[in-house]
Amino acid sequence: MSEKVTKEMNILEIAQKYPESIEVFRKYGLGCLGCAAARFENLEAGAKVHGFDPDEMVADINALIDAE
Repeated sequence: MSEKVTKEMNILEIAQKYPESIEVFRKYGLGCLGCAAARFENLEAGAKVHGFDPDEMVADINALIDAE
C-alpha cells in the first residue's frame, strides 16, 4: 500500500482530494469539514485535539482509499 495521506496534510485538502476519507472522519466523530480549523489544521493536530491517534486515522483513510 502506498501512503496517499499523511498526518501532516491539511484536513480540508484530504477531504477534497479523497472524498472517501469523510467516512473515516465521521467514524472518529470529527465534524472537521464544517469547522473553520479544517482550512489550516493538519490531520495530526485535529486528531490530537479530539483525543485520537493520528497514525491510526491515516492508516484507516489509506486503507479505505486502497479499497476503492
